[in-house]
Amino acid sequence: MSNAQTGKIGVTTENIFPIIKKFLYSDREIFLRELISNAVDATQKLRTLASAGEFKGEIGDETIEVVLDSAANTLTVRDHGLGMTREEVERYINQIALSGAEEFLAKFKDKEASIIGHFGLGFYSAFMVSDRVEIETKSWQEGAEPVHWSCEGDPTYTLEQGTRTERGTDIILHLSPDCKEFSEQNKIQDLLRKYCRFLPVPIACGFKTEWKDGKSVETTEHNIINSEPPLWVKRPTDLKEEDYLKFYRYLFPGQEDPLFHIHLNVDYPFNLTGILYFPKMKSNFDIQRNRIQLYCNQVFVTDSVEGVVPEFLTVLHGVIDSPDIPLNVSRSYLQSDSNVRKISSHITKKVADRLEEIFKEDRKAYESKWEDLKLFVDYGSISNEKFWERAEKFALVRDVDGNFFTYEEYQKAVEEKQKNKDGKTVYLYTTDPEQQWGYIEEAKGRGYSVLQMTGQLDAHLINFLEQKLTDVQFARVDADTLDRLIEKGEERKVALSEAEQNSLIGVMTGALGDRKTQFSVSLEDLGAEGLPAVVTQSEFMRRMRDMAQMSPQYNMFANFPEHINIVLNTAHPLVTKLSKMVTEALGTKLEDLATREKPALDEEKALEEKLGNRTPSDQTDEEKAEHKRIHEQLEVFTNERNELLNGYGATNALAQQLIDLALLSNNMLKGEALAKFVRRSAELLG
Repeated sequence: MSNAQTGKIGVTTENIFPIIKKFLYSDREIFLRELISNAVDATQKLRTLASAGEFKGEIGDETIEVVLDSAANTLTVRDHGLGMTREEVERYINQIALSGAEEFLAKFKDKEASIIGHFGLGFYSAFMVSDRVEIETKSWQEGAEPVHWSCEGDPTYTLEQGTRTERGTDIILHLSPDCKEFSEQNKIQDLLRKYCRFLPVPIACGFKTEWKDGKSVETTEHNIINSEPPLWVKRPTDLKEEDYLKFYRYLFPGQEDPLFHIHLNVDYPFNLTGILYFPKMKSNFDIQRNRIQLYCNQVFVTDSVEGVVPEFLTVLHGVIDSPDIPLNVSRSYLQSDSNVRKISSHITKKVADRLEEIFKEDRKAYESKWEDLKLFVDYGSISNEKFWERAEKFALVRDVDGNFFTYEEYQKAVEEKQKNKDGKTVYLYTTDPEQQWGYIEEAKGRGYSVLQMTGQLDAHLINFLEQKLTDVQFARVDADTLDRLIEKGEERKVALSEAEQNSLIGVMTGALGDRKTQFSVSLEDLGAEGLPAVVTQSEFMRRMRDMAQMSPQYNMFANFPEHINIVLNTAHPLVTKLSKMVTEALGTKLEDLATREKPALDEEKALEEKLGNRTPSDQTDEEKAEHKRIHEQLEVFTNERNELLNGYGATNALAQQLIDLALLSNNMLKGEALAKFVRRSAELLG
């Protein structure tokens, strides 16, 4: 006699709100993960009952099978776990969000059972891909009758006697017309490998094949998806280095072996296990992110872990597993979850601990890995205050001679020699040792140290360190003359008179020709051993342009014109020679111009004495007119002088040669300008 019944699935506001909060599925393929997780739970529960002595029978084959029928367009998940009675189906299936896992955990909380589900909604994810779902189940309990449940995705269900003869459960999905891809074996195997390859119960989909009589033949041996055990659940003391490397190669086939690893194993105040690997990162942000796989009780959740670990740690590779992270990952939820924040802080601490440990144990080995670690450590220091507090002890800088220093060590090494008159220690650095070689050699000749700051993040790191380190400022070695970069208050005075200096600047400006809008000229005594002319560039503007290449917030600086200063060394014989040439060629004309200009200068001086500190608004109209007349008269003389000096410079081979030598030493002479320099050099040598 049939005992079939019909009814309505119970959904109450008390149950539905936790569902909305906890489960936000964004991808319908998640259904497979949920159903497999339930099947694993059923198997794990049976093991727990057996270990507690409540289940006396044979557990037998535990393999969970995923059976596909493309003709019928069905997908079946079959387990041999503890199954369900009619009452349990009514309780755990018909009452949404009344989780059997929660109740089971409460009863057997002292047993080592890894129960995945906590909220009771996973089963209903099947309706994301199905028009109808059936359950065929038989409980482990003695005398239990098989049960059949069927529902078409609305509150109406059918519950009746089933046909299953063995303990366990079949979940049969009648796939929707737009979900036929889930009846394809390759598709399902890929999903199982993605979500379930580390679960503790064998999962089979299809059968292995072998080559026989010239063709591929299917065998009777199950194709097990999760044949590789999850290494992170083992104790570190039971593992060798080759075990970690083998596991890394399994996770990331084809990747270069990592530098080293960190094995996470925490049980208080939260549960967390995992293995993180440091990949090699020499190629400046040629970094593969999303290589940390997040698991919940060995069930894959996501590889977008920005909410779980700080951003700088996303460059690491590996796995993290925690039952305290919900399966329904959404970024906003993760960022607000207190457990996730604790996990994030702990991982940061463990990574810092490991780096400091390696640094202290074998500094030479650590230094040999620094080029691979630098980008990671610098990125972490800049972006995470907690990490910086630790990294300050093991972060390194390297000078151009290949010597490594911690920040504290470097400060002690250079502060006496490189402290300026304001009490700040100046860290000279280079961004291109080859191009800036001449500047580096000059600095080393003066006993100064020069750091290599050639990394892509170094423009940001320099600004960061100037804020963090006490009384330290950075200056690129070619940003100015050494005496100005590290001012000691002992500036050398230029031997030339003011008139001679102005004449030289005018001649050099003429020699620049069309380039004078981009260049400026200054004079300085750099010593007889110095170069006749050097190029310097504004430290501030160059830094801003460098940072604009990486940060949108600095875009306003990206299009600023690059302004370059050419410093003439007045102590060099060639500059002295040029000054004498100017005097010999233009001395009489310049003296005549000065004589004609003197009356106007005397008038200007007299007017300034008369006006005192009065502003234009306090002056009479006659005084303003007088000031304008004198100014215009002096401007005529100035223009005449500039025209005279610029014209001479435009044809003076030595002036042009000095400019081109300075540019050439900085790799800034190219194209037509370089060709002219070569021809001029040949003429001068001839």
